[in-house]
Amino acid sequence: MYINEVHILWYVFAGIIGLIVGQFVDWCNIRLPEYKKVFSRDFFKEYLKNCKPKYLLMTTLAVSYIGLVYFFGITVDTLRYACLIPLLISSFVIDYRLQIIPNRTTLTIFELGLIFTVAQVISNVNLGINIFIDNLLGMIVGGGIFLIITLIGGLIAGKEAMGFGDVKLMGAMGLFFGWKGIIMVSVIAFLLAAVISIGILILHKKKANEYIPFGPFIVIAAMIVIYIPFQILLPILLKIFSLGMINI
Repeated sequence: MYINEVHILWYVFAGIIGLIVGQFVDWCNIRLPEYKKVFSRDFFKEYLKNCKPKYLLMTTLAVSYIGLVYFFGITVDTLRYACLIPLLISSFVIDYRLQIIPNRTTLTIFELGLIFTVAQVISNVNLGINIFIDNLLGMIVGGGIFLIITLIGGLIAGKEAMGFGDVKLMGAMGLFFGWKGIIMVSVIAFLLAAVISIGILILHKKKANEYIPFGPFIVIAAMIVIYIPFQILLPILLKIFSLGMINI
């Protein structure tokens, strides 16, 4: 049996891997904020003996991996995003809980981004330079946008508008999304942050001067860009920001 020209066993395999990775992400969420090694004997000696299944994380990763197989098939893009998504989910959870994005997480995203960029260049020599430039610009644009906002916000408000963890995360992600994709991630993240933050303030869940972590919005925006094609997202965003006056 095939679904979207991919045998159903690949979906089963992706789901099982997602369940395993989801549980491993919980271990990462414990270790990374404490600046401890993720790959250590403690994982087998302590964690696996005493841990309880994290069904939400496991389900999220399983559904994400199945979605990758459905939308991208058995391709390099599937592998690329399968490596990125657990790191994004970990960033979401840690930033939401502790308002930090560990350097090890962003550095790993950066390293993987470089590896896949080089692999793309080698595998497609004709478009290699274009791919390299696009991903490099993605890193510069992604980190640059948030760095400018952070610096300007600091000058105006006298405090950080957002953490430097967000800046580093966006820069590293630029290697995966390219300059167009990372701009799309930025726009969607700010739109989500504005809508949700206003809702939180209206419901009095937080005070106006309380810090709301921005990392979760970046992660949600990145997930949207991964699964929804650029040519579908662009008209939707143009309609939203132009109040329906621009149609493509």
